[in-house]
This record gives sequence, C-alpha cells and structure tokens, in this order.
Amino acid sequence: MARRVFILGLDSLPPRVLYEEGHKWFPYISQLVEDGQRYHMRTCHPPITVPAWMVMYTGKTPGELGIYGFRHRRPGEFSYYIVNSKYIRYPTLWEDAGRKGLRVGVYGVPPTYPPKPVHGFMVTDFTTPGPDKPYTFPPWLRKELENATGPTVFDIVYRSHEKSKVAKELLHMLDNHLRQVEYLATRKQWDLFAYVEISVDRAHHAFWKYFDETHPRYEYHPEYSRVIPEVYRRIDEWFEKLHEKLPRDTVVVVVSDHGIKAMKGAFAINQWLVEQGYLKLKADPRELKPGTDLREDMIDWEHTVAWAWGGYYSRVFINLKGREKKGAVEPKYYEETVKQLRQDIEKIRGPSGEQWKNMAYRPTELYPVVNGDAPDLMVYLDDLWWRPAGTLGWPTNYLSENDRGPDDAVHDWIGVYSVYDPEGTLDKGFKGEMQIISIRKHLEEIIFQKS
Repeated sequence: MARRVFILGLDSLPPRVLYEEGHKWFPYISQLVEDGQRYHMRTCHPPITVPAWMVMYTGKTPGELGIYGFRHRRPGEFSYYIVNSKYIRYPTLWEDAGRKGLRVGVYGVPPTYPPKPVHGFMVTDFTTPGPDKPYTFPPWLRKELENATGPTVFDIVYRSHEKSKVAKELLHMLDNHLRQVEYLATRKQWDLFAYVEISVDRAHHAFWKYFDETHPRYEYHPEYSRVIPEVYRRIDEWFEKLHEKLPRDTVVVVVSDHGIKAMKGAFAINQWLVEQGYLKLKADPRELKPGTDLREDMIDWEHTVAWAWGGYYSRVFINLKGREKKGAVEPKYYEETVKQLRQDIEKIRGPSGEQWKNMAYRPTELYPVVNGDAPDLMVYLDDLWWRPAGTLGWPTNYLSENDRGPDDAVHDWIGVYSVYDPEGTLDKGFKGEMQIISIRKHLEEIIFQKS
C-alpha cells in the first residue's frame, strides 16, 4: 500500500538555517525535522535550480538530461535557447507514481512549463512566461484556481536597487503561492504532492547581506534585515496550519535543490580571456562602457580561441574549426587547447593575490553520459564564492557586485533533505550525506513501502 507524501521544496535553503538555527526561523518545521530523518543534500553539477530539481525527480544526471542551466547554446550559434519541460525526456517521480495509480499534485517544480498531463493536477513553475499562457493541468484548473486565490504570480524582478519594491512583491508572490497550494492540498485528491517555493531563493539573492552576519558586506537594515526572517516565518506558520488539515499518516519531506552562501564578488571572465590572448575583440576593450555584453559582431573570430558565459558558473566555449561558423582552433589542437585553458583558469587568484579554489571540468569528467548542448568547460571560481561575469568594459576584473544587478548570494553545494514519518518506520536523526540524484529512489522506497 502506498504512503501519502507531501514534499515541501524550499529552493536554496541551506542546512545552517534549517538544522542549526531552525528553532529560530522555522519553529514548527524544524521540530518535524528533529523528529525525522535528515541529511545533508549534495547537489549536482552545476548547482542551479535548473537542472537540480529535475535531477532529483528523475534520478538522472544533468548529462543524461542534457540540461546544464536555464539557457543553452547550440554549437555553431552565438545565440541561446531556454530550457522548458519539453526537454525533460525521462519520466519524473510523479509521472511514474501516476502510472501506478497514485493521484499526484505538482506545484512550481522547475521546469514544468508547459504543463504535461498527469494523473492528478499540475501548476507550472517560475519559468512560465506569464498568467496568459496555459499553466495548469487539467486546463480548466486555471480558472478555478484564479477564482479561488487570485491571479497566479510566477516570479518577480529580484535583482533591483528598489529593495522595498522587491520586498513587497516577494511577499505578495509568497502569499499567492501559499494560498494556492493550501487550496489544492485541502480540496483535491492526491497521494503525492510535490511543491517548490521559489520565493525563498529570491529572498536569499536579494537580501542575504542583510541577513547573514558572516557576509563580507553584512549590513543591518531596519527594513531589509527583516525580509528573509519574514519569508521563513510565513512559510512555517502556513505549514503548521496546513499540516493539521492533512491526514495524520502523511509523510512530510522538506528538501532544497542546493544551498546558498555570500557572494564575495564577480570576476570578469571574458576580460580575463582577452588579457590572456584567448579572446580577441575587433575594438579596444578599454573603450567599452562598463557592463557591455559580449556580442557576436564584436569578436575577431579568426584570432579567437575561446569565449565564455557568466552566471553562477562559467560555461567556456572553444572556437573549434568545423563546429563553429568561424572556427579558428584546428581539431588536432583541441585537447591541447582545453588542457592549457584549464590550467590557466585554475591559476586565477583573488584580488589580493590570494589562492582560489578554482575548478574547471570537461562535461565528460562529470557525467557518464553527455547529451544535449554541453559547453567545453564548466568553471567554478573559488568554490562558487565568486560569480563569473560575462560582460566587458570594467576597470578591473574583480567586481564587488554582480554585473546583472544587485545580488547578495551565490549557490552552494549542500542543501537539506529531511523526512518526517508520523508512523515511525524510519530511523530518526542525522544520517550523513545524500546525493541529490539518489533522492528519487529514497522517495520511491518511502512512497511504496508496505504499511
């Protein structure tokens, strides 16, 4: 007999907040965690919302999924495309559960837009272009949900200097999601409910330096320092009330897709490539305005070896002849070029000459299978503390801020995974580390265990 399971996904929640300080921020949820089985969840390469949640729910690596982030570049093209649910070609936990007769509810799990048929109901995630697009299954659930809770809010602009506006919109989005999930969880039939709350991640990125006293740029603010605690408080109080309405034997899972930590700064990776002779521009890069995007027509392709994307990690592309439109690197020199570039990246030091823990991987070194449009190198700067910046025109390669707008935080490798079983069939306490790719199997064992 299958168990009823409610999965509370809190995007980017770190162990420190839930396990060490949970009594302060999540008094109710942390009590369930203490009474359950908990792990440090080690996320995937790359540690990003897309693909991490789908790694968790399919049990497949990013290489197998062919998903290495939100956006991808097709070989030979400079432009990019955005990943959506159509790129997920392996069955998810809820799809397999539905095939076995379980009714499932899915809310906000990235990327589920556009919605796919399920044995139950689905509301798509923050990648949804807007409320005018189809975002529910069944389709008629959309009108019912909007009539009951108001228009669905999928995401906000969180990289903004208008912090008061960000806080207001953030809490409005969170309340919208909590109302909708409560409506679905209490009025619909389900055996498995998978919910991801993206507001936690947005709060962390927008307000982490006002919350984390260990942040190198920590600043107490009478308004902004209260935002993250308020997000935590609302989720905790909401779940306490919801939990009382759920059947007593419901298993509660609390999980994140990755952790979070302070962003020390951003590093202008393409400027560095120019300085090292890997990237050649047609014009003098010193004449560019700070924050200039690298464009295809700016590059002297005949003399360019590599260029990069910024982000939580950097994707580096070799200008390989025969693959790229204006490739310059002969295929026979490809391996040698990648090896030398990796060595040079690993030698990058901090602004004061301090040693960084840089990691540059070829996708084949991380995954047993590499599908889709993978970069040539996947680069993490100083173990994620520094965010790669792809823009140009900066007076220094070391930026105190994210080049894409204010952002206080970067992703971290360790998140949370906790299971509370009211029937006590699981051993309680801290059980060590759980790989994100192993969570699906663990959940299956819980859902389908004999009662």
